[in-house]
Amino acid sequence: MYGLYNFVTGPLVWASFAIFILGSIYRLVSMYALAKKKDAVSLAYMDWKFSFRSIFNWLIPFNALGWKKNPVLTVVTYVFHICLLATPILLSAHIILIEESWGVSWWTLSDSTADIMTILVIVACAFFAGRRLYQKDVRFLTTGQDWLILTIAALPFITGFLAYHQLFNYQVLIIAHVLAGNIMIAAIPFTRLSHMFFSVFTRAYMGSEFGGIRKAKDW
Repeated sequence: MYGLYNFVTGPLVWASFAIFILGSIYRLVSMYALAKKKDAVSLAYMDWKFSFRSIFNWLIPFNALGWKKNPVLTVVTYVFHICLLATPILLSAHIILIEESWGVSWWTLSDSTADIMTILVIVACAFFAGRRLYQKDVRFLTTGQDWLILTIAALPFITGFLAYHQLFNYQVLIIAHVLAGNIMIAAIPFTRLSHMFFSVFTRAYMGSEFGGIRKAKDW
């Protein structure tokens, strides 16, 4: 069991980050080449001003019409993304491991705050799953990849929560937690999790078209 732990926290972590970095570069370059080949005109009218205007306005909760029409979804979506990103980066247990390996550290969340944020991610995942099961229009559009992504996003937090509270077998859970985290990191460039990169470009494209061509807001 100790050897398996060393493997998932050592070589497998390096492999996951290598896949993440190289895969992200490949996806960004290939998407740019595809856009240049299929829709070169769109690149010509991309505008920094309208791009940043659109991105900024869509980052403000309840500023866009889509956010206003679905207030519950808006709140859950914002809470989910903030907790999903901040919790692993600011978790004290993660920072301790990084400091032991590379001698660097930064400010951390208290364990109780991180615990609450972990629960919020799990609850948000349950909310998204409920929408896909019970809301007809969402269910119609749901594919197997949507369930896969939801599972990949939820598992590191579920296993981390269970391991932190030492429920069930701690050794098995901590290995499952690290493994789930590695899978999530490696999956980002090749699944819909890649929207963490591409949503910026999509928003810039929409902002440039609406602002520069249609002379209208896109939020």
